[in-house]
Parts: sequence; structure tokens; C-alpha cells
Amino acid sequence: MAVAVAGLGIPLSGWPEAAAPAVPTPPNHEPDGNSVIFDAPAGLIVMDTGRHDWHARAILALAREREQDIVAIVNSHWHLDHVSGNPALRAAYPGLRVYASNAIDGALSGFLPASVKDSAPYLDDPTVPEETRADMRLDRATIQRGSELRPDVVIHSSTVLSLAGRQFHIHLAPNAATSGDVWLFDPRSGVAALGDLVTLPAPFLDTACPEGWKSALAKVSAAPFRIAIPGHGAPMQRPQFLLYRRSFESFIDCSRSDRPKESCAADWAQAVRPLLSADPLEMRRAQSMSVYYVGLLRANGGRSKYCEARSDPKRDG
Repeated sequence: MAVAVAGLGIPLSGWPEAAAPAVPTPPNHEPDGNSVIFDAPAGLIVMDTGRHDWHARAILALAREREQDIVAIVNSHWHLDHVSGNPALRAAYPGLRVYASNAIDGALSGFLPASVKDSAPYLDDPTVPEETRADMRLDRATIQRGSELRPDVVIHSSTVLSLAGRQFHIHLAPNAATSGDVWLFDPRSGVAALGDLVTLPAPFLDTACPEGWKSALAKVSAAPFRIAIPGHGAPMQRPQFLLYRRSFESFIDCSRSDRPKESCAADWAQAVRPLLSADPLEMRRAQSMSVYYVGLLRANGGRSKYCEARSDPKRDG
């Protein structure tokens, strides 16, 4: 069985295998990425652990309810909304092992210290909601303990691993949403847990190499999954994932054109509308976020400034 924990409080009742303690994000707080929990013969495997303490507590509560130990964490990537719960889970289950790429090493010397510096002017700004400033302080504290986020087992290439007695296809996607994204496919349940290779209401391109991301989505398409769980958003059937992939490729192509960024954003929002929640704010967020990301890509030669790829990747290792 695969058990999904939605970081954004998304209802998962449409997915028969989901037992979902929904973790709604309170207003003005930064979101938590989705977690996916797999039930294996020797314990639970957690894919991503969120940002906030309430997210980690939900995972721990589920483990207690099921009377099973958490024996492994697989981190899809190093973004803080996916790894900040690692220390809390380690403290509760000291024997667990963390599996991830080594991309966090570069983040700890680049993006993350830069984010600490960039956030400093806002910490005492009364125009910024206190909840948002609290998340900034939380992230700064997590970065100071960054060594605790490193994996015990580094994923250097795609492989098949047996974790707690359950076999997973572990894939490394180089130079995609980050310099090293891990996604997994569980043949037993047909679930693919994708991390931020799929995000809604827009692709989060802050640390991205778009060509590598496109390559990773092509590899995901080749996997025989029946359910894909994104880093942010509701679980998807295969046709929904393929819609996201086509929309992503069109959005990146538009960002490289001379069309107004607002036009690219409008096309994106309309294309992914079937994938968004019924909340009308989601369409506005999809458009405003994608306007921002077109600008980011155009300011950095079609990629984020943290993309270190020297050429277009041809593989998902």
C-alpha cells in the first residue's frame, strides 16, 4: 500500500490507496511539499518530509497509528519544503537511513546562504505578514543545521533498491528542477512519486535547468505508472501527467520566444486549468507565478542562475 500525505491539504479521496491525513497550510505560510509514505514489510518509507513541524508531526502520527517504524527517507531534492522534516524523523527513529542525491552540497554553499542574505531585510518589515517572517526564521534555522539534511546514502545513478523489503525503481534526473532530482516508481502500487518535477499551479523554476527537466519528464512518461504524485498538487492519472508535460514544454518554448511574458503565462494557466483546484485564486496564482518565472528565465539565458549544466543533458542516469 502507498499512503499519501498532502502537503497542501489536498483531498485524496479519489485515490483508492490513499489514507490521507491532510496537512493544510495556514494563511501566509510557505507551503510544504507533498510526502508519500510507502508501507513495506520491515517498516515505512517516507518520500519527502515537508517544511513545518505540523507536517512532520502528521507523518509521525501516521507511523504511530500504524505501529510501524520509519526506516527510510527518500528526498526528491534539497528544497527546504521537502527536507526540513528530516531531523524530526531522525530523532524519533534514529536507525532510519536517508537516500538522496548529493545536490544539497552545492545548495549549502550557494542557493541556501544566498537565501539567508536575501531574506534579512524582510525579517523586521511590518508590511510582511508575521507568519511569512516566521517561515523565514524557520528556514534560516534549518539552513544553520544544514549538515543534518545530507543523505546517509547518496544516489549517484538510477537503480533498483530494496528498502525495508520492498523494491523500488529509483531514478536520478540530473540538472532538472535542481542539479540532482530523485524520483521513484513503485511497481507494486503503480505509484510514481515525482517531487518537484511536477508542481502546481506553476513549475517552480528557481533552481532549474529546463532542458534537463524536459528530459526527466520524458523518462517519467516511459514508466508504467498509474498514479503520479507531484511535489505540489493533487495525485494525477497518466493523462493528467501527460497534459502537464505538454504544457511544461510549451511554456518553456514560449519563454524563449519574443512573446510577452503575460501571454506565455496566460497560455500556461489555461492549459493546466483542468489540473488546478476549483479555488478561483489558483488560476490567478498560476498566471502570476508563471509571469515571474518567464522573467526569471529570460534574465538568465533560458535557465535559472543556479543551473550549472554545461550542455543539454541526454539522460536520466
